Amino acid sequence: MKVSKKEEQTKTMGNESVHTDFINNMTYGDYLHLDTLLSSQKRLSGHHDEMLFIIIHQVSELWMKLILHELRTSITSIEAGELSPAFKMLSRVSKIQSQIIHAWDVLSTLTPSEYIQFRDDLGQASGFQSYQYRMIEFALGYKTPHVLKIYQKDPELLSHLQEAYQSPSLYDVSIRALSKAGFSIDDEVLNRDVKTPYQENDSVLKAWTEVYRNTDKYWDLYELAEKLIDLEDWLQQWRFRHMKTVERIIGHKKGTGGSSGVSYLKKVLDHQFFPELWNVRTSL
Repeated sequence: MKVSKKEEQTKTMGNESVHTDFINNMTYGDYLHLDTLLSSQKRLSGHHDEMLFIIIHQVSELWMKLILHELRTSITSIEAGELSPAFKMLSRVSKIQSQIIHAWDVLSTLTPSEYIQFRDDLGQASGFQSYQYRMIEFALGYKTPHVLKIYQKDPELLSHLQEAYQSPSLYDVSIRALSKAGFSIDDEVLNRDVKTPYQENDSVLKAWTEVYRNTDKYWDLYELAEKLIDLEDWLQQWRFRHMKTVERIIGHKKGTGGSSGVSYLKKVLDHQFFPELWNVRTSL
């Protein structure tokens, strides 16, 4: 009996039929470009533990890429008045953030004695220079012009960063959603220069307070507020774990990128992206 080409490409293994002929078909590895992905871990020192250091940071950058993908679309959705799709995306971001936080647990298995074996090979390269992390900060509203100087080496990358720097943040569009819902928001907030760090405003606090006092009436805005709180809560937990991991591995040495290391990381823990959403808890 003649066997069809399709049957030739399928082998029975146990109770399942598994495709085994991929001469002319795309494989899992092809789809994910695993040849590129898994050949991107280039140790400079040859030290065993440098592989851990590289992979943890690469995995974190992949997760940050997905965070940015979700944040950008959620900003667009909120601007368009479509809050429900944004809720799903922001929930996903929070789940991703939990994964990045757990990555510090793995990196913390690196001891000071092991790290000093290859730290000098890093030169001035540092996580402080992560452009995706900067874009996440920009998307959440924390913008400082001096960080853009780090990326002047790459004009195309700098252009992307400048575009993100000049775009409204997640909080900017959320405040505009308050205004569209009929809340009185000061013009100086609605028309503010989005390239500057956000400053707390009484009219915004009053609006969020009304939302929290009338959750049934403003359920969508209430849910939006809680999604934002989730994001900032997870980000602060990430920052804390980052600081403690750095302290555990290098103590209070300066970072390879020139920052003050632990001292700098402790300072950023005090920054709030959505100040009114934290203060509303006191004003209720």
